[in-house]
Amino acid sequence: MRKFLAAAAIAVMSMSMLVGCGSKTTDTSNEQVETVTIKHSKGEAKVSKDVKKAVVFELSVLDTIDALGVDVELGLPSGLPEYLSKYEKDATNVGSMKEANVEAIYNFAPDVIFISGRLESYYDELSKIAPTIYVSLNAETYIDDVKASINNVATIFNKTEEANAKLAELDQKAEEAKTLANASEEKALILLANEGSLSVYGKGSRYGFMHDNLDVKCADENIAVSTHGQDASYEYISQTNPDIIFVIDRSAAVGGSVYAKDTLNNDLVNGTKAAKNNKVVYLDSTLWYLAGGGLNSTTVQIDEVIAALK
Repeated sequence: MRKFLAAAAIAVMSMSMLVGCGSKTTDTSNEQVETVTIKHSKGEAKVSKDVKKAVVFELSVLDTIDALGVDVELGLPSGLPEYLSKYEKDATNVGSMKEANVEAIYNFAPDVIFISGRLESYYDELSKIAPTIYVSLNAETYIDDVKASINNVATIFNKTEEANAKLAELDQKAEEAKTLANASEEKALILLANEGSLSVYGKGSRYGFMHDNLDVKCADENIAVSTHGQDASYEYISQTNPDIIFVIDRSAAVGGSVYAKDTLNNDLVNGTKAAKNNKVVYLDSTLWYLAGGGLNSTTVQIDEVIAALK
């Protein structure tokens, strides 16, 4: 009987401890946390105004974090471009650019998560872990979308004043590019080289903001809009005969063995007006292919367009 009573007493004490722990957790969860509502293409996210940890898969956001001097603990994917690789040392690895490590993200316990198209399928799952912001940069409204993304980052990390100053500079550069483009009769072709294969991009495409937002004239108005561009041949480039060829070298951006300068070194390409006038412009492929749309990267992108038009 005494053994029974002792066991019962221990059980009651154990239950009391559990109830006490539960009450403490409830009290903590009832604390009011000040938040800011961030609108994005998939809805809204209520983010704490005191973000301590952020998971960033969208590199344009990391680029902006860098430009604004944000101090935050980061969860990052592997394979960062060299100019952002300084963040890898202290960051928690949360997967790759195309595959999120959900368990690692859960254990990291972020206050906010940033993703884009490569990880769209993870959106619902990640939203259960932390407020998730889906970054979408559309070709026709590219500059406006970039500015909205930069403003969202600035709002979350209390860097609005710094962002406003840099966005004013960005607006000036965009206007300079438009002025030069409208004063020029030169027509441009945007070309992506990938391990010996070629594709082109026009209005409404992934890289088409130089046409849609900066008014650069198109060498071909009928390029099909596609995520991976329209397949192109040397004969097509020769027949289109652009005044400027803007080259994005995917192999240089992600690592490869066949580079654009070798691929384009042939009689058909060398016979174009662009080649004859030294207007084959090799863009900063890391920025254009991987991290375009950030505060630093967009500034450089527009500068490259301005330099080609002068």
